[in-house]
Formats: sequence, C-alpha cells, structure tokens
Amino acid sequence: MRFFLCFILFGVVNMSAFSDEGMWLLNEPPIQRLKEKYQFDLTPEWLEHARLASIRFNNGGSGSFVSKHGLIITNHHIGSDALQKLSQPTRNLLRDGFLARQFKDELKCPDLELNVLQEIIDVTNEVNKAVPPSATPAEANAARRAAIAAIEKDSLEKTKLRSDVVTLYQGGAYHLYRYKKYTDVRLVFAPESAIAGFGGDVDNFEFPRYNLDICFFRAYENDQPAQIKHWLKFSPEGIKEGDLVFVTGHPGTTNRLETFAKLKHRRDETLPYSLSRLRTLEAAFHQYSESGPEERMQITTDLHRVANARKAFSGQYQGLLTPAILQAKADAEQELAQKLDGKNLEAYRAALEKIAAIQSEWKKIEREYYLFERGDAFSSELFTIARHLVRLSVELPKPNGERLREYRESNLDSLKLSLFSPAPIYPNVERVKLVTSLTFLCEQLGSEHPITRVILDGKSPAQLTDELIKQTELYKVEQRKKLFEGGAKAISESRDPLILLVQRLEKALLRKGPSGKEQSLRLWYEENIEEPERQAFGELSRLRFLVYGKTIAPDATFTLRLAYGTVSGYQADGKEIPWRTTFGGLYERANKQGFREPFDLPARWKQAEKNIDRDAPFNFVSTADTIGGNSGSPVLNRAGEFVGINFDRNRHGLVRNFVYTDVQARHISVHSKGILTALKLYDCPELLTELLEPK
Repeated sequence: MRFFLCFILFGVVNMSAFSDEGMWLLNEPPIQRLKEKYQFDLTPEWLEHARLASIRFNNGGSGSFVSKHGLIITNHHIGSDALQKLSQPTRNLLRDGFLARQFKDELKCPDLELNVLQEIIDVTNEVNKAVPPSATPAEANAARRAAIAAIEKDSLEKTKLRSDVVTLYQGGAYHLYRYKKYTDVRLVFAPESAIAGFGGDVDNFEFPRYNLDICFFRAYENDQPAQIKHWLKFSPEGIKEGDLVFVTGHPGTTNRLETFAKLKHRRDETLPYSLSRLRTLEAAFHQYSESGPEERMQITTDLHRVANARKAFSGQYQGLLTPAILQAKADAEQELAQKLDGKNLEAYRAALEKIAAIQSEWKKIEREYYLFERGDAFSSELFTIARHLVRLSVELPKPNGERLREYRESNLDSLKLSLFSPAPIYPNVERVKLVTSLTFLCEQLGSEHPITRVILDGKSPAQLTDELIKQTELYKVEQRKKLFEGGAKAISESRDPLILLVQRLEKALLRKGPSGKEQSLRLWYEENIEEPERQAFGELSRLRFLVYGKTIAPDATFTLRLAYGTVSGYQADGKEIPWRTTFGGLYERANKQGFREPFDLPARWKQAEKNIDRDAPFNFVSTADTIGGNSGSPVLNRAGEFVGINFDRNRHGLVRNFVYTDVQARHISVHSKGILTALKLYDCPELLTELLEPK
C-alpha cells in the first residue's frame, strides 16, 4: 500500500508522459502517443468505423453494433431498466432471462433512446464571442445560454440530428455533437441475473470476476431491423495477455482537472452527503426487496443502481482521504505555476483563488440545491414527471434561448419520450422512495426548515406520501399528455396533489437576485456558482493549453471517447492476479461458496458443468482508462474487431475519478470467446450465426 500511494504521489503529475492515461476526444485523438509507444497507426478510417459502430444508451451506458442487421450488445446491468419495464408478474425477465428466436419475437422497449455520434464540430469561438468581456455573471450566463441554444436549434433544423453543445475542460472548449437517434429498440437476448451479476455486491468492483454481463438489443427503422454499415466483427478468439486494446464508450464524469480547493470541498462536503443519501436509499430498497418476489423484481434496478453508486463513491471518498492524492494535486498546481510568469501567472493565481472562494459560497447552499433543485428530497418518478409538467408550462412560452437547458427545442423529443413512457410505475415502489427521501430531507435540514415546512404542509413524511401516491393521476400517460398539451392553464387548474406540491415548492425556492428581483434557486445557482466557476476554469484551461497544449484529455462528459491500454494482470494483497478468469474458475468459486446467493448458478449452468470448456477465458482486465458510463463499451483489437465488453472496474480503479494509475487499477470486461462459449448453453444458433457473420 505504501508503494501504491507513493506511486500516485509521483505519478499524478508525470503519468501522462508515459502511461495509457486519457479518455480522448475522437476529434483530438492520441495519434502520436500510439505511434511512439505501440507502433500503431490510428487512421481516420479506423476512428470513423469505431465511432459509427459505438452507441450511447441514454439511460447511462454504452454499447455497439455487432451485425449489419442492427444487432446491439451492451451490459445486462445497462439493459436491466428495459428488462424490468418489460417484465410482468408472470414473466420476470430480470431473473429468468429472455431469448427471441425471430425478429417478430423481439420485445419493443417503452422508452429507450440510443445515440450514434455522426459528427463533432468545435464551436468554442461562437460560444465565447457571444459573451461580452464586461458582462456580469448573470449577463454572461444569459448570453452563453442563448448562444448554445441557438447553435443546437440551428443544427437540429438543418440536419434533423440530435444536437448537443458539450462543455469541455470545465469551460475551456465547447463542441457540438450530432447524433443519429434510435427510439425503436427491441430486446433480443438477456441471460439470467444470477450469471449476469454472479457474485452480486460482494464481488462488485473486485477481480477475479465471473460475469456474463451482456444483453442484446436491436435497432429498428420503419418497423424493420436497421441496416447498419459500420458494425464490429466479433472475434472468436479474442485477445491474449500483452495485447493492445481500445475502448470506445461514453465515460460519465471524472474530476481530474478540478483544483485542489474543489477536490477538498468534494472530500469534506459533497461525498459525505452523497454517501449518506445512498446508504439511506439502499437500506430502504433492500428492505422492500425482501418483501416478496414481485417486490424484488420491481425494485431490483433501483437497488443495484444505488448500491453500485454507494460502493463507487465510497472508493472515491477513500481516494480523497488519502493525503498523497490531494498533495499530488497541490504539486501539479505548483508545477504549472512555475511554468508561467507575468500576467499569465497573475491570472492563474486569481483563477485558483476565485474557485476556492466559490466553494465557500457553494457550501452555504449545496445541500438545499441537491435536495430541492436536483430532487434528492423527492426520489420519485411521479414527482419528476410533475416537476417537468409544471416547468414545461412556464418554460415553453419563453424564447428558446431563455429556457432551462432541458426544455430547449433540441432536447424536447428526448424529454417527451421519457415523460410519456407507457412503462409501469409501481405505487408501492413510489411510496418507499418518497417516504425515504422526505425523511432524509428532515434529517438533513430539520423539520422546521422553512422549505421543509412548506413541503410537508403540516403532515409527516409518511402521511404526505400516502396522500400523494393515493390521489395522483400521473400514473396515467393520457393525464400527463393532457396537462402537457393544456399548458399553463391546465397546470393552474389542476388539483393533482403532486402538481400542487411542485407549485408550492417552486414558489418557496424563489429568492432575491443581485438586482433585487426574485429568481429561482436554479437560476441563482447558475449565475452565482456555475457561471463564475466556469469562467475561472476556462481561464485555467487557457493557461494549461499554453504550457501543455492538448496533451491532457478533458474530463469525462458522457460523450464518446477513446481509451487504450494493454491486457495485463497485476499484484494485490501479496498475490499475482492473472489477466483473465476461466469457466473452470467460475464453477470452483460457486462450489466454494456452496452455491449460495449471490454465488448460485442458473440450472442450465449447473447442468453444463461437465461439458463446458473449462479453460475458455471468461472475464479479463486491461489498463485502459475507463470510468462509470463506460459500462457496455466495446473493447477492440488493433484490427477494430470486437474482443470484449467492458462492465466494471476493480476497487483499485475507483481512484481514477481523480488520478489515473495502472499499477493495480484495471477495467474488467467479458471476453468475446467467453461470450460465444456461454451462448452455446442457450440453444440460440440464430444469434450465434448472426454474431459470426463475416464482414
């Protein structure tokens, strides 16, 4: 452990010079690095093929096309949301799995949107020119918002493609991403949850692993399987130790370019709050899941989500509690300062001081913002629907450039897909979520907090929840559409208790801005925290570019990135951890654990123990730089072939939110040969034939 921490202390500043660090933009790829270290020519053709074969799942993961007939592979835990929504009391797809042998048997997902990146355009100059140099934070925020909204709307109208302006380097650059959307997505195959998530929370973020964490979908156009030009050839043999591999996926969030002051605030304020919330929800969801098999099916996806986040954030917290990591950040800031002089050095110090001062202001309002604006006090799908309906009635009459970002023209179709989803909403699940989060609100701010009193309206969290859940009509899609189409008049006349709650809350959140006029908590945050911080980080990026150029990749933004590394084992706890696991190892672990949950195996797997190829590779690890959001990302070899699918990191990799290291940190994938070996147990020759179809 001492060696590991010293390595981080030395490596956070210098690692990029010789390591495989980087979640690289596809329009700014690491061509020279790959040429020098691996003698690999990263060509425009290779990148285009990988880009157009890679997919973003808008529920928080990645995937890829693996046949010309629109067949898609992702993780089971990414597909679990659709599996749960497609399940019924008599058909538990999460537990029992699913296989469609013909196109007509594939199940249409109610609200799944997939995005395939078509083009990236640098619009930094357009965005920055829109902000006058002398603008106040409020004026700058309004000007920047209007410019981004105009760029997105113009792009959408011209191309008919989903168009998102993405902030990079925390404000140092702005790129327009254009996506082709697929909203007719159908389930093809899913294994049983017992093998997809073998080892459960015990093995989560650990290695060795034995997970068939895969799920197949198909994209449709005009009610027919989409015909795809760029798809990944499935490699029957996959990779071996020492091979160079690439990961093309959509990493969610990293914090490597944040300042010392920002990370210290994250350690002392943000992460403790987040962990408290997640532990509270996890305990409540676990208790509900034990009520019966139907309850378990209803809450499984939510339980996995919060348990996974709790373990990930715990690892991040431990990382920031390690003095070496924050010291390395301080050293990195000092190193950059030493490379600057004159006005640039003054600007650098001023930006650092500004970010530190903003953290002090943010601390005063952070919990209220998370509880009320982000909605942590209302962990409820029905509440989210109600808030969208209320805000849509206010935002849609405004000019596009003045709306909150989620209600711009470029985002409306995606929002409506979710808002009008026919997927079931379970009253008892909504009850446990809402009463738990309202109680958490009281724990955090106290029941006498002015806004808490407005929300509870003289009732206990349980009493208010019962009233809301029993009386709301927002379960009905027709009612949601009626309120949406009726606009402000329909909302003002509504007596739905959730609509009334949101209206009370929106009024209570109003506060006086600098001009003396009332403004929402959201707008206050954007003008007093987000915009000043963005400006300061933008200045830091400008100075960093002067010294380092674009040799440092931007933090993750849930947009398509390229990572690379080598297939390699590691040392941990005094042991050599091999680069792969095997099917034989799966049975040994299950036997050792007595086939007790979460180490039980589906019946078909138990029956196949004597006949399966015990030496076939199952899961493997590499040094490629991945994070949450990369789940489902394809792993490619030099030829751009599919050799595996990313599904996790080991616990040593949780620190990668703040610093890359390849000493012990690894991402974990299912081996392509392991996938083919496992699929033979499911009597699915049609699927196997499609996967192995030659290019």
